[in-house]
Order: sequence, then structure tokens, then C-alpha cells
Amino acid sequence: MCPTPAPDGRHWDGSPRAPHRPRPLRVATTSPSRLLCAGQTGRCRRCGYRIDLYQRHGQRPIALHPAELATADVPESCRWHLSGGIAYPHGDNSAWCRIPHAVLCPHRTPTCQAGSRIEAIRRQLAVRTRRLIDTGVLIPAPPATPQPVPPTGGPDRPVVQLLLCRYLAQQRLEDLRCVAQTRHRHRCPNPVLASVGPAGMWKLLPTTARHGQLALPDALMAIYDLSHLSYGEQLRWRTQRCPAHAAVPGAADLALACWEPFDPLLHAAHIHTRLPHPPPRPHRRG
Repeated sequence: MCPTPAPDGRHWDGSPRAPHRPRPLRVATTSPSRLLCAGQTGRCRRCGYRIDLYQRHGQRPIALHPAELATADVPESCRWHLSGGIAYPHGDNSAWCRIPHAVLCPHRTPTCQAGSRIEAIRRQLAVRTRRLIDTGVLIPAPPATPQPVPPTGGPDRPVVQLLLCRYLAQQRLEDLRCVAQTRHRHRCPNPVLASVGPAGMWKLLPTTARHGQLALPDALMAIYDLSHLSYGEQLRWRTQRCPAHAAVPGAADLALACWEPFDPLLHAAHIHTRLPHPPPRPHRRG
């Protein structure tokens, strides 16, 4: 006896077969958090184009172009791929790859030898940026220039020691802003450096190399030490929250914490051998 084949779109018993449709990664409108777990969407401050922020292997963020490009059109040094929500700086032997936005941004100097396809995308973004500027929608950010360290504050990117680790901050201590979401679905305006309560201390500590790296000269570097504070206070700094949102465990995050694991070889330019003045305590904003 020959079995009767099931018709298209149905199982062997005749029940309808539901097609599997992959769903894109997005945040639901009813979600209390606006932050994606794998990637965060933003806008380039120079050209206004959309970018996707992902964490690299060393927990450093990178801005990638939102669309995939053919591998043949992208130089080998500019090919990136995603695995488990982490961006890796090489191809994955597929016909498509991701590319950093810095390669395509018309307001940046190209970092690699671009082909005709990449140059065409750069021209398209340049036309779109000019249209946004002419209509007043976009005000491009000025090029970053090194600013002198003010006499009353610390370095622009200080090294902070907490939870038995050292991290490099993306901005000055008094400018670190809470990443929690308020009840009005906006980012909290309060700083991480509380106006009252315990604070860290600037210390001169030895510059040590990580395991497996070349030895560094025996020198001292300025570090904002938080290791003498309680575990909860150090965890508040690590999660980059103000004291009010640190007391709310269920508060959602609206941005990524801007901490980067400190590497004395990669971040040698941010090593300071003199102690700065203690940062001023900011006033709490409502």
C-alpha cells in the first residue's frame, strides 16, 4: 500500500501547517525598558544616520552600519560579524558582513581603502546629511579636540577601581549620568557622583600589566579608588545609577553603562602620574 502524500501547507494528518516567520529583534511598545539586550540603536552626532551599538569582545562599544553589505565589497580589515550579540572584527565566511559606521560616515576620514560600493554609500549619506543640515534638523557636532584638564577636576577619562577591577570611564566623574529610566520614559538627569554620602579617593597606585602582557615600567598612576566603600555602593557605580535608582531594583536601563575594562597598554594615553583635585560634589537636579 502506497501512503498518500500530505498536501502542501498541511501536516501528515491534514491539519494546517503554520509557517514559521522569524521575528526581528525589537522593543515592544509596552516594555518598561527601551534598551535592547543585544544591541542599542542610536544616531551619529556628525551625520545623523542611524547606527547600531554593540559590545566588542573587550566590552568596548562599537557603532556598526545597520544594514549588511556584501563581503566582496568590504575590505578585509573592515569586516565585522555578530555572534551571540557580540561584535567580532573579522568575517564569518559568509557572503554578508557588517561594517563600522566610521568607514561610511561622510564627516570622518576613511580608515581603509574603500571600493566603489562604499564610496557610493558615503555619497548617499553625505547628500542626506546636507539635506538634514539645510532643513535645520541636524546640527553636526564639532570635531573632538583635546581640552585642558580644569584645575578643580580630574582627567577627562579617569581610571576607577571598584569591585577588585579597574575601569576606564568615558567621561569625567562629575559628568557621569545615571542610565536608569524615569517614570516619564526619559533618562534620569541625576549624576552618579552623589552630592551626599560616601565618595571615592584619588590614590597613586602601581601600574600593573594584565596576565600574558609585556611588563610595564614600575610607575604609579592616579586612580579614583572606590574599593573602601561598601559592596552596594560599588555596585551602584558599576551599574552607573544614582542613589535614588540604585534603591529600585526593578528600574529599567535606558542606556549602556560607559565603563571599559582598563588595559595599561591600550590605554597608556590615559595614565596620569599626578593626583588631581577631588571632583566637586554636584547639586542634585530634579
